[in-house]
Amino acid sequence: MTDESQEFAGKVVLITGGAAGLGADAARAFVKRGAKVAIVDIAQEGLDKTAAEIGAGDNLITIQADVSNADDVKRYVDTTVEAFGTIDVFYNNAGIEGKVAPLVDQKVEDFDRVIAINVRGSWLGLHYVLPIMYAQKSGSVINTSSIGGLVGGPLPVSPYATSKFAITGLTRIAAIESAPYQVRINSVHPSPANTAMMRSLEGGAGASQDQIASAIPLGRYAEPSDVTNAVLFLASDDSAFITGMQLRVDGGMLA
Repeated sequence: MTDESQEFAGKVVLITGGAAGLGADAARAFVKRGAKVAIVDIAQEGLDKTAAEIGAGDNLITIQADVSNADDVKRYVDTTVEAFGTIDVFYNNAGIEGKVAPLVDQKVEDFDRVIAINVRGSWLGLHYVLPIMYAQKSGSVINTSSIGGLVGGPLPVSPYATSKFAITGLTRIAAIESAPYQVRINSVHPSPANTAMMRSLEGGAGASQDQIASAIPLGRYAEPSDVTNAVLFLASDDSAFITGMQLRVDGGMLA
């Protein structure tokens, strides 16, 4: 990789789910490497806290939006372009875990909410960002899926798993459609990661971090920085001939 202080200089990065967790960590890393960054989340308080921690001045903007709402998605895209002129990298990351319960005990409204945010939200982001990238004949999109979007697992989270498998498929077909425009679309697939989402899943499953981590060959959860490093690679010119890929950041879980 090039000098990290210059790697994304002059680039504009849009990140959904940017108030905390993987999105916030990625925002810090992109700003550190010279990018102008827009972070989107439904939680304004979290956005404000992350922006204050990063302290990037005019190189970082926050946009409160519901990623499952088409008008909100168009607005966050338009706001980013108005502020920074374009979008070079889209980290399509927003998502929720839903309820931990067997399929037969899940409520229809619980399923609908997970699908609305994770699948509809990801699709809408692509729908409004891709025309900008197509027009400039360049761009990199990184969709956040999960190892739960590649293989079944022991936790009873059928709405979440369904959504993450959908993102895997969405990534592949969008990559094929976008290739003639020199726009690359890939997905990252983390193992359990050390974020608030896993605290919720641990509680729902009645399992400790050590118990869940014991299924990971490297013996620990992914740290947000582990996932961010994969995102940085897929966003950079170092991955210029990679598109339609599912990059596992899983400590060997699917080996």
